[in-house]
Amino acid sequence: MDRLSGIEVFVRALRLGGLSAAARDLGMSPAMAAKHLNALEARLGTTLVNRTTRRLALTQAGADYFDKAERILADLREAEAEAASRAVAVEGLLRVSVGATFGVRHIAPLIARFNQRHPGVTVELGLSDRFVDLVEERWDVAIRIGRLADSRLIARKLAQMRMAICAAPSYLARAGTPRTTADLATHDCLGFTLAQPGWREWRFGADAQIRVPVRGSLHADNGEALAEAAVAGLGLVYGPRFITADALADGRLVEVALDQPLMNLGAAYAVTHPSRRPALKIRAFVDFLAETVPERACAW
Repeated sequence: MDRLSGIEVFVRALRLGGLSAAARDLGMSPAMAAKHLNALEARLGTTLVNRTTRRLALTQAGADYFDKAERILADLREAEAEAASRAVAVEGLLRVSVGATFGVRHIAPLIARFNQRHPGVTVELGLSDRFVDLVEERWDVAIRIGRLADSRLIARKLAQMRMAICAAPSYLARAGTPRTTADLATHDCLGFTLAQPGWREWRFGADAQIRVPVRGSLHADNGEALAEAAVAGLGLVYGPRFITADALADGRLVEVALDQPLMNLGAAYAVTHPSRRPALKIRAFVDFLAETVPERACAW
């Protein structure tokens, strides 16, 4: 059996949800598609997918092989198009992981522009504040904010991030405006539970070397929830300025300056797998982010 046809059947069956759908897409019978997949597994000496009447389930070997197989096909299409002097189509499913608040506020609004530029790409946007493993969970791109740890992943800087301490005018009128970090002891400080080492202290200084104990009547694992509580007058919120920028611009929140420099948050990065040549859809999306995110960052 043709080796590339087997790879094509395998990839499309996973993307389209079954062998019958892959067969229709490739213009062959379901029986022929099954033969191609069987031949591929026989050549590799392993089972790639467990097949039932309703679905295909990747084995561990299949999951490891899938990303490589998809990249092989993308590289082949690109090479053929370049050899024939044709424009290369940017297409396929692009899986993007991003923190919930940043994704909702600043990435989701950009997807329409990206789709207009590359209508052949379907974006799956995963919104979660937990740290995802790109390789294990098969994400193509992750957008991460902060100081990146050493990693085998490839990172491209999109925009510098800034922190801000904010409160509603009504809260400051009631509780007074803090002027020093020591003043925070008498204030309601809304805590972010995913912060390190925890919500019970705020960190100051470029290297987060100054630790200030705080207390507050609300702590949450979502920065936007804390910002909304601050807008309602509950207390002070300390976090990335991209979360509070709109409320600061229209006066619902007021920025507070203390006697110590705020923590250096770092930057927003697009993080991808290490690869000799990333898939064209990944390169196109990262280039798009590098072009458009700084436009939005001017207001943060």
